[in-house]
Amino acid sequence: MYSTKIDGQVFEFGTSGLLYRSNKLMYDRGTETLWRQFTGEPVVGSLVGSGIKLEVLPVLLTTWGDWLATHPDTTVLDPDTGYYPADLYAPEWDSRSIYHSLRQQPDTSFPVWDKSGRLPEKSEVLGLIVGGEARAYTAETLQQQPVLNDTLGGCGLVVITPGDSAGSRAFQRDGREFVTISLGSVGAAEVFVSDSEGEEWLLDEYALVKISDPVQRLNRLPSHVSYWFGWYSFHNATGIYGQD
Repeated sequence: MYSTKIDGQVFEFGTSGLLYRSNKLMYDRGTETLWRQFTGEPVVGSLVGSGIKLEVLPVLLTTWGDWLATHPDTTVLDPDTGYYPADLYAPEWDSRSIYHSLRQQPDTSFPVWDKSGRLPEKSEVLGLIVGGEARAYTAETLQQQPVLNDTLGGCGLVVITPGDSAGSRAFQRDGREFVTISLGSVGAAEVFVSDSEGEEWLLDEYALVKISDPVQRLNRLPSHVSYWFGWYSFHNATGIYGQD
């Protein structure tokens, strides 16, 4: 997810229908420049070489129930858009989903010239870039280590994974070591993490907030959930947690 505001100007984007490394290219309706969806950079058109890059915003894959429990005032885009019938919005695990068969096949639907066999092509990974260094964390690893302390690009970070439905979030840890995770009264919608000194922190969408002193916050880090082939295609120098 990206912010579409650049130097005070709001850009409007559309889907070009073109692919690059099996990943779609967007275009902005103002200049008709093509943008690489995976990195938020212009690649064909008048904005190439401008130094413009879209700001990455934190995003979370979770369930509607868990999200609503934490954010009861959330507004929802009506699936009755007038363009597509509601039954086209079946969940991705439903066989009626329009991309279900593509998700089930082990290989990419279109050629990708630069691949790595270090993981299966469609392994789901959480990708992070900190201090110019890239690293991928497999979904299996994050499930096995719901509190994962790591160092990347010279900075300490912690990846929190409350459960299957709540997704993973990465935060700065500022020299602290986090050890355990617990759920509040509303399940995965309310998550607490304890550090090695016994202090509890509340998992917020934007930061880890210290319970005893809410002024102390450890900011969330932008991350990218994708298939391994996609992450590697755009970050060839990436490491893999547990393999490097």
